[in-house]
Amino acid sequence: MAEPKLTKAAIIENLHEKHGLNRSDIHTIIDAFFEEVKTGLKNDQVIELRGFGTFEVRTRKGRERARNPKTGAIVAVETHGVAIFRPGKELKDYVWNLRENKPSLTD
Repeated sequence: MAEPKLTKAAIIENLHEKHGLNRSDIHTIIDAFFEEVKTGLKNDQVIELRGFGTFEVRTRKGRERARNPKTGAIVAVETHGVAIFRPGKELKDYVWNLRENKPSLTD
């Protein structure tokens, strides 16, 4: 079974415990960080966080005949942007063997 989710509230609490910073200040900084990332993506900028990864917007081509997976209805989909994340080498190396000792889906 997967580990519990790490929420923004839990991150704020962890930072408060580790560094003794004010929770509301941490919350403000995290919210401001996310707003900067969203603004950068909205302005079609690539957000590169060295050692972590890169956020960018890619264009997904539209189609005249796509299927709504929920209803099965055929719908037209316009060309649109999609936010993507590419992990950096350091993050890839860090998580590479995390699931090594856990059973795979084929076992």
